[in-house]
Amino acid sequence: MAQINKPTDYFNTITYTGNDVDGRTITGVGFQPDFTWIKSRSNALSHYLIDLIRYDSGASKYLKLDSSYNGADETPSAAGWVSELNSDGYVCKNGTSNTNNCNENGVTYVAWNWLAGGTASSNTDGSITSSVSASTTSGFSIVSYTGNNTAGATVGHGLGAEPDLIIIKNRDSAVNWQTYHKVLGNQAYMRLNTTDAVSTGASIWNNTSPTSSVFTLGSGFNAVNESGSDHIAYCFANKKGFSKFGSYVGNGGNQFIYTGFKPALVIEKRSSNSSEWDIYDNKRNTFNSVTKALKPNASDAEATYGGLNFLSNGFEAKGTLNDSGQTLIYMAFAEQPLVGTNNIPATAR
Repeated sequence: MAQINKPTDYFNTITYTGNDVDGRTITGVGFQPDFTWIKSRSNALSHYLIDLIRYDSGASKYLKLDSSYNGADETPSAAGWVSELNSDGYVCKNGTSNTNNCNENGVTYVAWNWLAGGTASSNTDGSITSSVSASTTSGFSIVSYTGNNTAGATVGHGLGAEPDLIIIKNRDSAVNWQTYHKVLGNQAYMRLNTTDAVSTGASIWNNTSPTSSVFTLGSGFNAVNESGSDHIAYCFANKKGFSKFGSYVGNGGNQFIYTGFKPALVIEKRSSNSSEWDIYDNKRNTFNSVTKALKPNASDAEATYGGLNFLSNGFEAKGTLNDSGQTLIYMAFAEQPLVGTNNIPATAR
């Protein structure tokens, strides 16, 4: 399997401080992002998500992510918005009242950015026609589809490999963000915007695992398959040297988790009981220990919580991220592969 030697061509994190300048261009991504996830570090503000498919719809639509907000797509508002995705980042426009979403004066921000496949195309692999922007190289696709509330409905994802992680949001209704994680199985789901433990025994995925071409939906679940409603899905597949989606059982001490690369981003949550989600990255934490956390399920400002060490070939979990007997799921993206095909080894932090 081919390995990505330069992960920052497909995923990169940037940090910056807002300045209230209308039409400010935020740079440093290194590519034109197809999916950008922005969060204020210093203020309690909602996570702000924009992707190429909804942006191309002509209204620069965005979604918010946290427990205080589980609504539908929004269009440019009083709080400012991203008006353009460009070759090295994005442009922030001022709102009518403030610029909270991405450029408030003196507020610090972080933005996690992914490259998919650029302009979306129609995909007819499933029983529901989808609009897909996919990178088979990095194993990431953005999928837009309209639900039909039919058990066994399938949606093409464009990855050419079985997804290990799928995050879905109903764009038209105030419902939770639903997450499929391969290690949890096809009768389980987690909510990205809540602290809930894993829910099992459900037919939200119609008790069917994704294939290399489609994922499957159940009926009666408005969060993923509401009839007539538009949905967005972010799909990820494990890629050697770039991404890893797995789980481990805490041992109460320090535990090494092998990924095959030096991490740039790790998102974790206990699946065995109620707990926060935690986001750690290499730009807000430039050396070990990695303790500056943000939470997808909360609008909270950045805080010190838990603890990881980013290593050349994985990460070390400790403290509350390694509670004895608790199962934790994770998603991780690379800063650098352990050893690329260019024979340049990753170095420790």
